[in-house]
This record gives sequence, C-alpha cells and structure tokens, in this order.
Amino acid sequence: MRAIVIREPGDPDVLEWTTVPEPAAGPGEVLIDVAASAVNRADVMQRLGFYPPPEGAPPYPGLEVSGRVAEVGDGVAWPRVGDEVCALLAGGGYAERVAVPAGQVLPLPDGVDLVDAAGLPEVASTVWSNVFMLGGLRAGETLLAHGGGSGIGTFAIQLAKARGARVVCTVGSAEKAERCRALGADVAVNYRTEDFVDAGPYDVILDLIGAKYLARNVDALAVGGRLMIIGLQGGTKAELDIGTLLRKRAMVHPTSLRSRPVREKAEIVAGVRENVWPLIASGDVRPVVDRLVPMADAARAHELLEQSGHVGKILLTV
Repeated sequence: MRAIVIREPGDPDVLEWTTVPEPAAGPGEVLIDVAASAVNRADVMQRLGFYPPPEGAPPYPGLEVSGRVAEVGDGVAWPRVGDEVCALLAGGGYAERVAVPAGQVLPLPDGVDLVDAAGLPEVASTVWSNVFMLGGLRAGETLLAHGGGSGIGTFAIQLAKARGARVVCTVGSAEKAERCRALGADVAVNYRTEDFVDAGPYDVILDLIGAKYLARNVDALAVGGRLMIIGLQGGTKAELDIGTLLRKRAMVHPTSLRSRPVREKAEIVAGVRENVWPLIASGDVRPVVDRLVPMADAARAHELLEQSGHVGKILLTV
C-alpha cells in the first residue's frame, strides 16, 4: 500500500507518499480501507520530530480515518467486513489501509457522508473526554474554548451549546468570530484586540496554548473552575499561582488522548457513541470541513494548517 512517510524531521516537504508494507488485522483489531483522514496539530508536531507515535503504533501520521472494513481479527463481533466506519487512531491514518483496535471504531453518524466522517473521531473524543468526562461541564455553566475556529474549537462550541452550556471562544479574526457565532458561540473574543479574561469567569476552559495562557486562564476561572490543557502551542513552562487556585478551589488538568491505553480509548469512544453521535444524527452538531486535499498532497495540507486560516477540519482523501 501507499502511505505518507516522514523522511526526516522538518518542513512539510519531508512528507512523502510512497509504498510501504501493508498492515493486517491482529486479534481484536479491524483493517480499514481508508477513504479519508484528517490533519491535526499533533501530525505537525510529529513531522517536526517533537511527538513520536506511542510504542506499537504505525510510524505514519494520522489520528483518525473513515473508510470501509476490509478484514476483522479474531474476537471481533463488530464491525463486520464491508461496514462503513470511522476510527480513532494512535497513528497511521495517512495511508491507504490501517489496522485499529475494534473498540476505537465508530459507525458513521446518520446524515454524515463517508469522507466528512474522517474529521470526527479525534475532535469528538477529545472534546467529550476533556470537557465532559473530566471537566464535568453541566448545563447552565460557561465554557471557554480557545481556538474557536479550529477543528477542536468548532466541535466544542457545538457540543457544549447542544448540551445547554453558555459558550465563549477565542479567535484571531472577525471572519472566524462570525463563523463561530453561527455555530452557536454566545461570545467570540478576538485575542488580537481583546482579553478573554474580561468575558469570564468560566467554569471550564479548553486550552490548546499551554504556558503562554496559563496565568490568564487561572485568573479567568470561576470558583470551582476546571482548566483542561490539551495543547502546548504557547510553550511548556510557566509560573502557576497556587494561591489563586486555592482561593477558587479550581483545578488545572493537563491531559492527552493519543498515549492513553487501548482500554481507556475504548471507554471514551463508547461515550462518544452514546452521548455525541445522537446529537450529530439530529443535526444539533455537525462536522465542519474547511477543505479536502488529496492525501498525496499532505505537505500542502500541513502548510494550510500552519497558516491558521482554516475553519474546522482539513481532510485528506485517498
């Protein structure tokens, strides 16, 4: 089969569409003929040499796919060969085929086509696990989603709104602010001209930035607030005012999805299927796709992601 190989750490042009050994479905796994994958910031970090795949994962980038089941391993009752599915991966999505534990596979939500479904597993699992499972966002509370125009942001806005929360997001342009409000954001803060702290306090903050925003995020938390850090675009080291956390009885919880054990990922995916998929089927939440790029042109897709002009997901099609 063909896959995107990272020749060496570097710029997007190190991504090469080339022939590699074909995977097989082991016990408890399914083999998927990939229709599409999606570009995530983690893929860029892997390309730069800062985020290697977990042990046992394929070396190729790609944390989610959609496609058709080509083969099932021993012990798999669902899905079946020929089923159209999407899946959360530890890696290997930039390829024509990928093997994945059956517990990380999802049926296509009603009303979503096969290609668009590729942009759902990673964002749905990330938002569900961080904002709701760990962050405990409840109806009537306020969520701040940093990077409102990103794949994570556009999904978090919709899901939190559909579950009865007030939603604030940060964006870098008036155009993105308008798009986010159309998705349900109550307030869109342009971080270039406004301070998101002023629009708080927030019960849950979903943060992609890390160190650069740590102090202001803590200042912006409500009493009992929960700061969920899922990205490090703004660095890894910052000073934390524990006194402020104590006074607010607040929590700072950095977390990642990719390195979790298979059992934990299966629990998250099961929660997504039970709680999120019905909201997609009803139309309350929908995939937001910025554009489609042929997988062989993954370098171009990475350039677009790093320019940050997109809204929603950039998908790679086979």
